[in-house]
Amino acid sequence: MIAFIALAALLIACALLFVVPALVSRRRRSGVLRSHINAAVYRDQLRELDSDLSAGTLAPDQYDKARSELESRVLQDLGEGEAIEAAPSRSRWTATAAGIAVPVLAIGLYIAVGNPQALSPDARSAAAPQITEQQVVDMVERLAARLKEKPEDGEGWMMLGRAYSVLGRFPEAARAYANAVERKPNDAQLLADYADAVAMAQGQRLEGEPEKIIARALEVDPDNVKALALKGTVSFGKKDYADAVKHWERILKVVPPDSEVASSVASSIKEARSLAGGGAAAEPTAAAASTDAGRVSGVVKLAPQLASKVAPTDIVFIYARAADGPRIPLAVVRRPAGELPVQFTLDDTMAMAPDMKLSSFPKVIVSARISKSGNAQPRPGDLQGASGAIGNSATGVTVVIDSEVR
Repeated sequence: MIAFIALAALLIACALLFVVPALVSRRRRSGVLRSHINAAVYRDQLRELDSDLSAGTLAPDQYDKARSELESRVLQDLGEGEAIEAAPSRSRWTATAAGIAVPVLAIGLYIAVGNPQALSPDARSAAAPQITEQQVVDMVERLAARLKEKPEDGEGWMMLGRAYSVLGRFPEAARAYANAVERKPNDAQLLADYADAVAMAQGQRLEGEPEKIIARALEVDPDNVKALALKGTVSFGKKDYADAVKHWERILKVVPPDSEVASSVASSIKEARSLAGGGAAAEPTAAAASTDAGRVSGVVKLAPQLASKVAPTDIVFIYARAADGPRIPLAVVRRPAGELPVQFTLDDTMAMAPDMKLSSFPKVIVSARISKSGNAQPRPGDLQGASGAIGNSATGVTVVIDSEVR
């Protein structure tokens, strides 16, 4: 019981570390993924529908209609990964009140309805059933069947394309997106998703039809981030580095400067400019060369058991973060997976901001991730590995990519 009380106190303290600073700060912060929250809501709603049907309070046709609407909402959340932003704080008084109210209410509520046995793994598993992959597949197939009956539903085709992409069924995703584009020809994001699916279906190649679709997307919206990223990648593949930089620099004007997307794009721009100048990597400045601090080097290797899961055209992101500090990358490089094992050097010349350099943090962690999509954001199916905490002038660092992103 003492251990449980200590654990509860620790959890309350951790909760306050998240709640109070968020209330005091006037900045908007990213929260949990909307799809993670919605999944729990959908499970509850589905259980209620099944219960009503069994009790006879809901007719079968009403049940089918309600379930179809619920499944559509589930599928619409697939792959979106949109973060919910917390509302700005009201005042420090709100933070103070929360700091007092959270533990008091939590303890009072536990005394009234709590059950320490509910902390056991078996109890948690029974209380929180998960939506299985097979259930998702079944919902996707039912959506496909409905669209055969109502083929003019542009939103439905777009939802189906997104769902097929999440499942890795790219030829089917491309066909679904094509149907959606016929009904929504001026949706830039839809066109960019369509181009991506076609490229994945033809072996991750953007040349040809995907390139034409990307051009259409940029005609509709010249600032669409995904279309700009894809266009830059096309130009980079053609060794037209100036054009790649032009499109990637436009991304930096429309995304938050402290986002991981901005960091990844800035790294790509640095690489393109270096190649345009004839060098394989940017030369360190005189200031950086005068000291070893802020310069980490080593090799990234792939665990043999994962070799079959990697294509030569996959992208390897290698980046350093502070071991104790912000999670924003301090330096990033990207390489084709076909070059593995690959030597790397990360230094202060790759800093994204003046106060976010390798030399500013005594301990850093070097991570490497193989992206199947070329996206800077981690996705299920990507492969990753990381070093332990090392000094900011370490050499001979070995990073082994040995696990899969779930």
